[in-house]
Amino acid sequence: MAERRPRLDTPKEQRRQLIRTPSYDRDAFGVFAEQFARFMGTARFLMWMTVFVLFWVGWNTVAPDHLRFDNYPFIFLTLILSLQASYAAPLILLAQNRQESRDKVVGEQDRQANARAHADMEFLAREVASLRMAVGEVATRDFLRSELRTLRDDLVDADEDEVSTA
Repeated sequence: MAERRPRLDTPKEQRRQLIRTPSYDRDAFGVFAEQFARFMGTARFLMWMTVFVLFWVGWNTVAPDHLRFDNYPFIFLTLILSLQASYAAPLILLAQNRQESRDKVVGEQDRQANARAHADMEFLAREVASLRMAVGEVATRDFLRSELRTLRDDLVDADEDEVSTA
């Protein structure tokens, strides 16, 4: 007998996971990674790390043999520093990825704001141009003053002509 194929419109059976992945808050972990990366980029971290390494090397060089905790040429120190670096690198990368995501969002918001500002400037430029055209057809104050002076002068001349002919 032929093996019956499952129908495509029916959901697959849920498989039980043998190993459950731990649940965690992604945002809280991301914030921790950012704070950790920010701390590792400070002079304070470098200072404390230098003090730690100098103490380790000094103690395991000067202390009596029975009090030393890293008898071989600093193998345990190398292991600790490698372990610290193996955790630091992914945390720093996670912090950089989160920062990159935020930068993308801010960049998109800036692009949209620039597009709105550009559209507003184009609108205002068209409005100013239309106002200039409208003002070009309106008599200005200086033009009216010059016309009134001319009329006054004409009236004065006309009065003088009447007085001289009478």
